[in-house]
Amino acid sequence: MNLAQSSGYPMLDVLWTMLIVFAWIIWFWLLITVFADLFRRHDISGWGKAGWTVLVILLPFVGVLAYLIAEGSAMAVRREVAAQETGMWHNHSARPVSAADGPAEQIAKAKHLLDSGAITRAEYETLKHKALMS
Repeated sequence: MNLAQSSGYPMLDVLWTMLIVFAWIIWFWLLITVFADLFRRHDISGWGKAGWTVLVILLPFVGVLAYLIAEGSAMAVRREVAAQETGMWHNHSARPVSAADGPAEQIAKAKHLLDSGAITRAEYETLKHKALMS
């Protein structure tokens, strides 16, 4: 008697269960994607959003498939525009601040102060150490 026959849960049942669990995960991912896209849209009225929501809740498979067919290419465009806007925001606000106050800039300022005689060598080393540790 081999191990597969002795267990109460045959291998095909295990594979079937894994397939069902995977299908449920994909289904919930699709629902979240559709609702996220629907409620982020600015080109549709509240009634339109309510209509799509009712359709997806009352007829889930038909509603999700209809939304994907009707808005699939527009969903991709909206996601790409949102990613570009996020990237532009990051480039214009986060990077210049971090680059301007980076360790190299702080060390350069400290070196300039040392060369001008405003600080001593020990103070320069302290500022350099702080800049490298931040």
